Amino acid sequence: MKNILIVEDERRLARFMELELTHEGYNVDIVSDGQSALMNLMNKTYDVMLLDLMIPIVDGVEVTRRARTFTDLPIIMITARDGVADKVKGLDMGADDYLTKPFEMEELLARLRVLFRKKAPKEEAKNLLTFQGLSLNRENYEVYRDGEKKELTKKEFDLLGYLLENQGIVLTREKILNNVWGFDFEGETNVVDVYIRFLRSKLDDGYEEKLIHTVRGAGYIIR
Repeated sequence: MKNILIVEDERRLARFMELELTHEGYNVDIVSDGQSALMNLMNKTYDVMLLDLMIPIVDGVEVTRRARTFTDLPIIMITARDGVADKVKGLDMGADDYLTKPFEMEELLARLRVLFRKKAPKEEAKNLLTFQGLSLNRENYEVYRDGEKKELTKKEFDLLGYLLENQGIVLTREKILNNVWGFDFEGETNVVDVYIRFLRSKLDDGYEEKLIHTVRGAGYIIR
């Protein structure tokens, strides 16, 4: 079942959309401002966000810009603004589609179906991450190196997944903390170093070729 986040400060419209989408079999959450939208995105997994452009605290364009720093979920902007410049700005910030109020519910449902069809092959590819004999499968939470199964904790699994998603890219401790532990993590930044050591002991120790590398003064990289 797909999870949808509605970000809309018009209560009647938000409630109408919730009822219609729930009737179609979707799980729906509603927030009314941009700050709450970002918090929800960091704490729960969604399949699409329906985002009003004119919302309080943080507007829709800024929500899109910030969201694109840590998630690639589809975003459909919904707004009363129908100017070309507004549409271009939203799409340039990372929105996937654009609906102008008032709109027919059938059109929104059709656009959702198109997004999910496009997303399906990408999701399948994202569930299996591989590099130099190392594989991580998000569907069954299994990790193998050279055919040997490795037992990881949930946090080790998440950390390895983030490294594999960005293979060949140096990731700072701050980026890793934000994406694996969350923006609201309260603790020492050396937790990243501790978990990197855990991963190395399970994935690199005993192997001639090391996969997890430290870039002095910068961060960590799989290469």
